[in-house]
Amino acid sequence: MEPRANRLHALHQAARGRKLRVTLVRPPVFFHKRSLSNEATPSLALAYITAFLRHNGYDPLWVDAMAEGLNQTWELDRYPGFLGHGLTLEQLLARIPADSEVIGFHAMFSSEWPMVRDLIMAVRARFPQALFVAGGEHLTALTEYSLRDCPALDVGARGEGEQRLLDILETVSAGGSLATVDGIGFLDTAGHYQETSGLPRIRNISQLPWPHWPEGYLEAFWKSGKSYGPQSARDMPMLWTRGCPFRCSFCSNPNMWTSRYAMREVDDVLAEIKHHVTTRNVTTIQLYDLTAIVKKRWIIELLEKMLAQDIRVNLAFPAGTRSEVLDDEVLTLLKKAGTTYISYAPESGSPRVLALVGKRIDLDAIFRSIHAAVRHGLTVRINMVLGFPGERRGDVLRSLWFGLRCMYIGVDEIQPYIFMPFPGSEMFRTLLATGKIELGDPYFLTLNTLNTDVTNLSHRVFNEQMRPGELTFYRLLLTLISYFVGYIFHPSRIVRTIRNIRSEHDAANVFEHRLKDALRRKKITPNH
Repeated sequence: MEPRANRLHALHQAARGRKLRVTLVRPPVFFHKRSLSNEATPSLALAYITAFLRHNGYDPLWVDAMAEGLNQTWELDRYPGFLGHGLTLEQLLARIPADSEVIGFHAMFSSEWPMVRDLIMAVRARFPQALFVAGGEHLTALTEYSLRDCPALDVGARGEGEQRLLDILETVSAGGSLATVDGIGFLDTAGHYQETSGLPRIRNISQLPWPHWPEGYLEAFWKSGKSYGPQSARDMPMLWTRGCPFRCSFCSNPNMWTSRYAMREVDDVLAEIKHHVTTRNVTTIQLYDLTAIVKKRWIIELLEKMLAQDIRVNLAFPAGTRSEVLDDEVLTLLKKAGTTYISYAPESGSPRVLALVGKRIDLDAIFRSIHAAVRHGLTVRINMVLGFPGERRGDVLRSLWFGLRCMYIGVDEIQPYIFMPFPGSEMFRTLLATGKIELGDPYFLTLNTLNTDVTNLSHRVFNEQMRPGELTFYRLLLTLISYFVGYIFHPSRIVRTIRNIRSEHDAANVFEHRLKDALRRKKITPNH
């Protein structure tokens, strides 16, 4: 019998009358040693999956290498120049219970896949009988590739993980066939790839249990000053919505979530916020939503009820949102309800490029919205992307000009990226089909360093007209000039930045936060 079939049979026999023992593993973060972008954030994915499994009778254990090794970094012998942030491999292995029967791995980012693959293979050597399941955006986009590249994996869970993992557990326990589980991929006994139907979405996300946070888990992030966006004393991650209704060709979200956009019921959102404020004394709600604000009526109802119920907490939107409904009325309510930080994602200052990549926005409208947000006293960030396939130098110059105009009117920071073809995106599929991408470790490591190692002038880029050094120069130019303009025209920021870097709990923007992160890193040797 094939090894995976042996494992499935053994688990079916062991599960008689009880729930399987599940361990959820989140790997360390992997990044280049010259990177400032090293986001150590609480895992909403594990928190939601754990809550859902607990609701259905399971008691999964977490091994979160990031949370248990905050500010601890170590070198990767196999990948010179790269560091791990979190528990070392030996530390992680020691924390996985010896009686684990199913081990679920968080495999979100393709840029970290080579290291995550090696970790999974090492765990398999210690747990030959356990069923290995992996999920996340990378696994969803490259399910067959990942299963073949990592023979230790048994199943790839595609899309939303809660129902998917529960269905796998219940099917295995009952001795059923994996082919009956929707939304997964696996290799059959003959080595042929099997992918079951579609990516079924959770229809009513308000019926999901609220995320389950293990005792002391969030406190570790607060103590170490870690969060997704700007920093306050006690930042709480939340999702108000799931998915994104738009289909930009450079974005991998439609492949992960489909184009279905789901909003929670307003009262459910408010109840969770109040719970966090009263039981955990949180200072800021940080929204991890792909596109948090799409429906004007919905966001106005939520904000008006927050004000009517006197819910006192700050709000931060560090993920790039759109501007269609962020008019003066909505921005006024956002400010009154406690919003401190908001990020816009125009992506380009060139209408031609926006049309090329399917980003249907009006640059004049988004500029007016950004200006209004600044007038209301919000700290504003904008995200820009340079070097799309088909982009010209004139388009880049328009993006530079748009960014500088934004800094002049008071935008606090600009994050310029060089285009990266993320697996699962339409552009990725086109580049792969035309032979401009070859899947393998060099490609994944390029994704890791392209927008983090700003000193490297020889990155692989995917623009036909501009070479890597030229695009790197444009990115560095926009970054340096934007901060120069920001600090010169708004000199009070100089004092604020110095104060926040020295403070324990405060960072007004992501730049200040990531700089503090870099200063706090503690390097160890892997055998410690």
